[in-house]
Amino acid sequence: MDGDAARVGTGLAASKPDPAAGRFLRQFELVEKVKAYHPDADERLLNAAYVYAVAKHGEQKRASGDPYFSHPVSVAGLLAEQRLDENTIVAGLLHDTVEDTDANLDEIEDLFGPDVARLVDGVTKLSEIEYRTDASKQAENFQKLILATTSDIRVLLVKLADRLHNMRTLHFIKKAEKRERIARETMDLYAPLAGRIGLYNIQSEMEDLSFAQINPTARKMILDELDRLTEQNADNMERVRVALHDLMQTIGLDGRLQGRRKQPYSIWRKLERKSISFRQVADIFAFRVIIQNTNDCYRMLGAVHQQWECLEERFRDYISVPKPNGYRSLHSTVRGPGNRIVELQIRTEEMHETAERGVAAHWGYKNSSYGFDQEAARAVGLDAQASLQAFADLIENSADPDEFLEHAKLEMYRDHVFAFTPKGRLVVLRQGAMPLDFAYAVHTAIGETCVGVKINGEPRSLRRPLENGDVVDIVRGHTPAPIAGWEALTVTARAKAAIRKLVRAREVAEFQTLGQRLV
Repeated sequence: MDGDAARVGTGLAASKPDPAAGRFLRQFELVEKVKAYHPDADERLLNAAYVYAVAKHGEQKRASGDPYFSHPVSVAGLLAEQRLDENTIVAGLLHDTVEDTDANLDEIEDLFGPDVARLVDGVTKLSEIEYRTDASKQAENFQKLILATTSDIRVLLVKLADRLHNMRTLHFIKKAEKRERIARETMDLYAPLAGRIGLYNIQSEMEDLSFAQINPTARKMILDELDRLTEQNADNMERVRVALHDLMQTIGLDGRLQGRRKQPYSIWRKLERKSISFRQVADIFAFRVIIQNTNDCYRMLGAVHQQWECLEERFRDYISVPKPNGYRSLHSTVRGPGNRIVELQIRTEEMHETAERGVAAHWGYKNSSYGFDQEAARAVGLDAQASLQAFADLIENSADPDEFLEHAKLEMYRDHVFAFTPKGRLVVLRQGAMPLDFAYAVHTAIGETCVGVKINGEPRSLRRPLENGDVVDIVRGHTPAPIAGWEALTVTARAKAAIRKLVRAREVAEFQTLGQRLV
């Protein structure tokens, strides 16, 4: 339970929801929604979980005036939209029962099985532990979520659906301070986590809902300017669309086009980060060219570059080097008709499905059972557990939950640099990373014994930031020891946390040796 999920009173469980709060799925509608993509889903299990959630939440109500059970039902509906397996849907229905009712995990395991119980436990907050501050509570909850997620990605999917529905109903909370706190937490933690596993639609909606609470004036200003630019450039955008369509026909490609404009929060971040004017944002308008296969993607790219001037610094090939969350596409920014700068994203249908739904795109039937196809996901460069492993490493190396949360937030907002080991292993780091960051990313033992580096075969300073395509060969010593001035030689949270742990261990060993000598 978080955000709008707070209990505010009691009422009849059968009462109808406030029309302003939106209609929630009835029992048969949820079952039909799941059966539409998963015909073999266990109807008995889904029906039993729905009834159980309604009974357990009873007369609890939400800040909107809706019966409380409308929230877990809505969460289950969001999970069904992602076409997830029935155990995940059931966990969505039950995710608040342990925290907010007299239900317990043993009962849930007896009724719905150990898999559902593990998912519910992973999402349940640490509400019974005494916390020092709200920040400590947030940090410990986030630690638990990450640990549960690295063993089963479905925990995060349930949590993200839970948070998204709470954000959609956040405006019903009366206290502005509480609304802003929840919005900031969503912006700092949950939206980036959604992006980390490729759920860009969820990330984008979370960011927009949070932005509306945190800085409504800036959001309105950007939306007004976007509307004005959209109206001004309508003719140019239509000319681009027609030209792209004609170009596809000329070179014999079948496909479809999608237009999109950049989200207000993405524009705001770019304006702040680059200190540029609104009109200098290069990718306000974009077209997605969705075609049949990878070869056709490169054919289309070549044809586009022959027709329009390409902005060299704005070209990205995420097909040959996918993002860590499995995102693949060709990005190119060109000067189209009317000298209007337009971004193009060229991808296949399979790439588009992963771009839209991330890790959730890989749920389906395999060997007559419905579930997550790990092999198919890895085949397209997506390993959700591995993409979150950096956070698990932070937990191991951080002294306390608050330190972990600080490092985790830094880890969230990172542009990427792609470097390679001498044997060709790809290592993805945040922008600005240096050789010592690379060493710790490969293995903690390599980082602890790093004494120098060769980049592209040449000895280089440990202060030299890595660039895309660098081949990094770490020179190692014999004894683990922190390098003097390591604070200035690292930017990644993982490296900093691991070095602090090494420093603490050495200090403890030195004090023990000193104590033994004194005795």
